[in-house]
Amino acid sequence: MTAFRISPAVAQAFPGALVAVVTADGLRGREPWPATTAALEHLERQLAEGVWRPAGEDDPRIEAWHTAYRAFGTNPRRVRPSVDALGRRLAKKGALPRINPAVDSYNLVSVRHGLPAGAFDLDHVTGEIDIRHADGTETFTPLGEPGTVETPRPGEVVYADTTDVLTRHWNHRDAHRTRVTEDSHRVAFVLETLRAAHDGHLLEAAVADLRELLAPHTERTAVQYLPATA
Repeated sequence: MTAFRISPAVAQAFPGALVAVVTADGLRGREPWPATTAALEHLERQLAEGVWRPAGEDDPRIEAWHTAYRAFGTNPRRVRPSVDALGRRLAKKGALPRINPAVDSYNLVSVRHGLPAGAFDLDHVTGEIDIRHADGTETFTPLGEPGTVETPRPGEVVYADTTDVLTRHWNHRDAHRTRVTEDSHRVAFVLETLRAAHDGHLLEAAVADLRELLAPHTERTAVQYLPATA
């Protein structure tokens, strides 16, 4: 199993960080996922009826990520945390994008609980995955741009394996190499909070929601939590 680690430096800088890693083996992404479809449609109806809205910038869950982004040198209003960007898109368009069932499921869980979420195809990961500060020598190829190579700035928080960077600005954008597709069979989903003392229960609820959506379409799931222990 691929190990995930939070570096001591990141743990010290963000002591309230808590990351849940949900690993799914034997994922079947080409079959219908009716529960995900129904849940997405229900959430979008709630938005249209005005009985629910995604968390905005003034929500403490989002504010915490804006503060963190500024701490490692990223302007969160130009380069937004994933949950912030996704929620704003939903509020503007009235619907979430439909990518594939696995991605749609974690997007749904993300906006429903106001927590960042992402995923990696483990068959395309090399070695272990670390949440750490970039040193400025790494490379990153953005999702959907296989011909582009970026260099994260020193001090930026990234997910990285032994080859290169898997996400920039902690959770702003994923890499092309480890993207989750309909043919991904071993996937690690990550859900995150920077306010473990306040939102740990929300993270646990988000994990439970995601596992329930995954269960009919995978052989097994497992979860581990990574506390920020320096």
